[in-house]
Amino acid sequence: MATGAAAVAASQAITSTASAAHHGGELKGNINHSVCKWCYRDIELDPFCKAVSEMGLVGVDLIKVEDFPTLQKYGLDCSMVTGVPGGIKKGLNREENHDSIIEYFETTAPIAAKAGYKNMVCFSGNRDGLNELQGLANCAKGLRQIVPIAEKHGITIIMELLNSKVNHADYMCDNSEWGIALCDAVGSVAFKMLYDIYHMQIMEGDVIATIRKNHEYYGHYHTGGVPGRHEIDTTQELYYPAIMEAILETGFDGYVAQEFIPASPDPLASLKAAVHICDV
Repeated sequence: MATGAAAVAASQAITSTASAAHHGGELKGNINHSVCKWCYRDIELDPFCKAVSEMGLVGVDLIKVEDFPTLQKYGLDCSMVTGVPGGIKKGLNREENHDSIIEYFETTAPIAAKAGYKNMVCFSGNRDGLNELQGLANCAKGLRQIVPIAEKHGITIIMELLNSKVNHADYMCDNSEWGIALCDAVGSVAFKMLYDIYHMQIMEGDVIATIRKNHEYYGHYHTGGVPGRHEIDTTQELYYPAIMEAILETGFDGYVAQEFIPASPDPLASLKAAVHICDV
């Protein structure tokens, strides 16, 4: 074991490395790296934020208002604010859900904006027998009431594309074509799609070509290994460096959030490895 001056030097080296990582010293700085906290449920938020800050990440995804102070303690962005009533299953495709969702955005958007956080997630909801066109019309009707709130506060409302084959049976916004049609119907740059690479590889594939063709509709990206939603290494079918290069080619300057569930006994090591895989 190091003792005396050697121990002090080692400690200073570790501190210096962590500081450099937080300021991008270990990363290229081309991508704003983030991570979804829910994938690391066994780690408390404070130590988690400390660890990801030291890795060089700039944000944590899907965080509620009450946890903003913890992110701010470590100089992290909330790269995606969550907490919308109804969650994934009871969303904007049903008019009876609109009042509570609109009220949420009226209350939360100014808080997020004051904190400097610019993205807020929303969901279509499940079909529950509702046809695609009616669901889209209902979503558009609700979003046209939310978008002025977002525009006022400099917020982007982002609806997540999720797969309905494996993880979210019956979810309506489960393909790019439907999501893009909704963006066109709403007609505001304050509303975009969250292109989840894991989910859309399951639903439609052709990831790189889809990103290149439709990138103006995508305001946020999530990762995940296919199949299984685990590490994005050589155990799965996607090659993430090429996907990240394609995202950069579009001029995207938002966040790319890791959203895989670590299978490794060292989840933070898996996260760090994933960030470096995506750091092109």
